[in-house]
Amino acid sequence: MLKMTRCARPLSLAALVVMGGCVNYAGIDHRQTLLTPEGAPSASLADARLPAAPWPTDNWWQQYADAQLDRLVAKAWASNPGLQEVRARADKANAYQEYYDADRAPQVDAAGGVSRSRLSRSEDFAGQGNRYVSVRSLGVTFDYDLDLWGGKRSAWEASVNQARAAEVELQSARLLLAANVVKAYNQLTYAWDVVDLSERDLKRLRNLQSLTGDRFHNGLDNKSQLQRVDGLVARAEASLLGARSDVEIARLQLSALLGAGVDGARDIVRPKPLKSTEAALPESLQAELLGRRPDIVAARWRVEAESRTVASVKTRFYPNINLRAAGGIHAMSGDSFNDTVSRFWNITPTVTVPLFDAGRLRADLKQSNADLDLAIARYNATLNTALHQVATSVTELQAVNRQIGLQRTARDTAQSSFDLAVERFEVGENNFLDSLNIEEQLIEDELRLALLSSKQIDLAVGLVTALGGGYQPESVNVQ
Repeated sequence: MLKMTRCARPLSLAALVVMGGCVNYAGIDHRQTLLTPEGAPSASLADARLPAAPWPTDNWWQQYADAQLDRLVAKAWASNPGLQEVRARADKANAYQEYYDADRAPQVDAAGGVSRSRLSRSEDFAGQGNRYVSVRSLGVTFDYDLDLWGGKRSAWEASVNQARAAEVELQSARLLLAANVVKAYNQLTYAWDVVDLSERDLKRLRNLQSLTGDRFHNGLDNKSQLQRVDGLVARAEASLLGARSDVEIARLQLSALLGAGVDGARDIVRPKPLKSTEAALPESLQAELLGRRPDIVAARWRVEAESRTVASVKTRFYPNINLRAAGGIHAMSGDSFNDTVSRFWNITPTVTVPLFDAGRLRADLKQSNADLDLAIARYNATLNTALHQVATSVTELQAVNRQIGLQRTARDTAQSSFDLAVERFEVGENNFLDSLNIEEQLIEDELRLALLSSKQIDLAVGLVTALGGGYQPESVNVQ
């Protein structure tokens, strides 16, 4: 009998596995394939004319050497509501990770209570009724899922990956917030430049208005010429008002990024002109971009999380064993609470075998595989976007660098012409009107150069963002 019992055990387990095969996941799998960046950056950037340099550092904005900008970035990281929302999602993901880790361990509960009841005749075994009964109980329960196929471990690993993705997404949000602060700060700088040049242009036109008025009163110009100049002055005054309004709007945009109130914009003083540094492209772009972009890293963690979720769902198709035990004291009034007759215990191992569920498990697995395909598609889209952002930033930077060189030449030429006109006017070889007309072209060239310089800084910030902004991935140990 003993020999037959030992032989029956593996046969019984085999029978359970076969019975579990009644519900299976045959034919269910994900469809998407992860993309790789090999060849993509080098093919698109083969003719890039940017110098080689190391990857950006995590405090990349400090290259502009502006103390106010440093304080604004720090304040934005501390108070921006959007960043606080991302941080809360990361905290929530970490809490889920702790929950799924705890779910792998046994659970022990203790309970105790006292009840007082009045029995009716139908409840009273003596058939008399009108009796009062007190019941005192104290017990401990033990519950443990053996997790034969590692389903709970896979669920925990999925939560670890989700938590890691949330942490990396927090780094990505910090990078984008810092980039937006720098761009808004740069926009404020440009807005002040426009105010200066608008004031200079208005001063020029008012001089022209005064000169034209004198010529009109002396009969040298007609009234239409004077009215034309008056219209130009009014237009310049309106442009100056708009430029000053742009300064306040830029301050308010910065204040919003900081998570400060409207009055917080008043504390932002006029920035010093940001020094545009020459943009550079790392030589190891093709090999390291996957690990340098936080959004790519986060998307890959999401893929790994969904992959582990699929593995966890698959284990539900197999037989499983749950072990439950309980023990304690259950005593009625009149009995001793410590008497042996009041003590109880039980052990209940439970085997569950999925036989028929009308397709519920298969539907759950299909959904999990669809979530995996969705994560892969998002990863592929993120990678594709990253590569295009780098290529676009490089292309635009090269064009702006060339435009700035040509515009500086045009500005220098206009400056030389203006200086010469002023010299000729001072010695009586030229009239003041010629100087004012030449100054108009100089101001236009200055405005154009200021716009291009501001755009150059924005594009440089965009390239830093496209390269990951100094993010360094950290390894995670899953045990």
